[in-house]
Amino acid sequence: MRRVLVVDDEESMRQMLSILLKKQGIDVVTASRGQEAIDLLESGERFSVVMTDLSMPGGVGGLDVLRAVKSIDNASQVIMITAFATPETAVEAIKSGAYDYLTKPFKLEQVKLVLDRALEKYALLAENLYLKEEQRKFRPKGIIGESEPMKRVMEMVHRVARTKTTILITGESGTGKELVAQAIHDASPFKGPFVPVNCGAIPETLIEAELFGYKKGAFTGASADQKGLVESARGGTLFLDEIGELPLSAQVRLLRVLQEKKVKPVGGVEEITVDVRVVAATNRDLKEEVECGRFREDLYYRLNIIPIELPPLRKRGKDVQILLRHFVGVYSEELDTDVKGISAPALAVLLDYDYPGNVRELQNIVERAVTLELGTMIELGSLPPTLRPRVTRSEVLELPVEGIDLDLEMQRIEQAYLEAALDRCEGVKTEAAKLLGISFRSFRYRLKKLGLGDDDANNEDD
Repeated sequence: MRRVLVVDDEESMRQMLSILLKKQGIDVVTASRGQEAIDLLESGERFSVVMTDLSMPGGVGGLDVLRAVKSIDNASQVIMITAFATPETAVEAIKSGAYDYLTKPFKLEQVKLVLDRALEKYALLAENLYLKEEQRKFRPKGIIGESEPMKRVMEMVHRVARTKTTILITGESGTGKELVAQAIHDASPFKGPFVPVNCGAIPETLIEAELFGYKKGAFTGASADQKGLVESARGGTLFLDEIGELPLSAQVRLLRVLQEKKVKPVGGVEEITVDVRVVAATNRDLKEEVECGRFREDLYYRLNIIPIELPPLRKRGKDVQILLRHFVGVYSEELDTDVKGISAPALAVLLDYDYPGNVRELQNIVERAVTLELGTMIELGSLPPTLRPRVTRSEVLELPVEGIDLDLEMQRIEQAYLEAALDRCEGVKTEAAKLLGISFRSFRYRLKKLGLGDDDANNEDD
C-alpha cells in the first residue's frame, strides 16, 4: 500500500504536497485539522505514511495525530512538519514514535528522500506483521499442542510448506510424523496427491517395482506396464515413512529421483520426468545407519536438507492434558457414550505417565477407557492395568490366620469411605462424589447397593 495522509491547516501546503506525491503514483488524502485526521483513522482509514503539521488550530496538534496513528496501526510511519523546529520538539516527536521531521521551508528533494524511506520501512513492518499474523492463525489439521516444542514444529511446517525442498522428519515412533507430512502437503500450493509409503511394509523384492513402476515382462507376473508410487505422486507429495528400511539398491534409484527429478521403471529404458516433492521420515538415527553402511551417505545429505525433529510426548508438558481432552471428545462422539471427562485420580495417573509410545499410545489408552467406562467420567478402573496405582504389601492390613471374607471386607471399606465423604461434604452427594473421584451416578449407585441411599434419585444435594 502506498497511501499518504497529509494533515496541515495551510491549504497551499496541502496542495503542494498532494501534487508532489501524486506524481510519484501515491494515493493522497488530506485533512485541514488534527481532529479531522484522527476521525479518519478511527473510521477505519489506513495509511502507510502520515505527514502532519506539528502546530494546528483547534487544540489537536501533530503529536496528538502521531499518538492516534501509533495506537491504531503501529506499522504506519509519521513524518512531522514544523516551521519552528527545536531540539526539544524533535526529541519529543521521535520518542513518541515519529519516523522523521521536516522543517519549513523544505526542498522537494528532501521530502522525496524522507518519504521514500518511510514508505520502505512501512512496507517492511507491514509484511512482518502480516507474516506473524498468518503464522499465529496457522493451525495444521490434526496437529494438537500449545507447548513451545510443538509451536516450533508448526512454525517450521508453515515456513517450508510453500517450497518443494526435500524434508526429513525424525522422532520416536508415535510422535505423529505422518500427520506433520500431511500438514506440510495440505498447506502447500501444490495440488497433486499426497502419497504415503511405508518403506518397511513392502517386501524387499517388490520395493523397487512399487516405488518406480515396471514395464511389461520386466519379471514373472509383470503382464502389463505399471506406474510406480513416485510417478503417482506427480505434482504433489511423496511421503516415505521409515526411510531407514529402504534397501540400498532402491536408495540408488531414489537418489536419482531427488537429484534429476527422473525415474526409470524396472525393465524400462526411457526415464520419466516427475515433478514431486519428497518428505521422508524415520525413527532411526540415519547418521549411525550411514556409519554402519546400511544407508547411503549421499542420500542422507540429499534428504536432510530441511530437518524437522518431533519431540516425544514426555517433553511436551501441557500438551498431554490438551490431547487427553481432545481424544475423550473424539471417542465419546465416535462411540456414542456419555463420557465427558476424566476423574481426578485417573487424570493424575495419566499426567504422571511417560508414554513411551507417545501420542499414539495416549490415543489408544483413551479409546480403550472411553469404550469400557460406564459412567460419565473415566475412572481408574477403565485404564490399562499397567497404569493403575499398585498397592504394596506394606499397605495391606495384616491377614488373620483364619482368613477373611474379601467381598464383605471390601464392602465394609467402601461403605466407610462413602460415609466419610458424605460427612465431610455435609451430605452434599455431588461434592462427596468429587472427593472420591467418581461420577455422581456411580456414587448414587454405590449408596443404593449398600442400602445407604434414599428413594429420590434426583436429589443431588440432600
